[in-house]
Amino acid sequence: MGYVLVDPAGAETKTSSGIILPESAQEKPAQGIVVACGADWIAEGKTIVCPVKVGDKVVYKKWGGDEIKVSGKELKLVKFDDLMAILEN
Repeated sequence: MGYVLVDPAGAETKTSSGIILPESAQEKPAQGIVVACGADWIAEGKTIVCPVKVGDKVVYKKWGGDEIKVSGKELKLVKFDDLMAILEN
């Protein structure tokens, strides 16, 4: 299974009425910027190439991806199959 490393976009820190949300209550975004693409992989005899490139802004499944910390920064490791769209900049 191929993966991409995504830097999630900032979560909302305040409600529309101005209440400040603690980090634990903030909804995790399901979009971000691709910072790395995994290697191509072979499935059922076909080579699957990374469908995005570094710098693309992507949307992924809300519960998709695994949270990892790299150099103190929270990132998401997202499967190719969990990517839903590439957004225009």
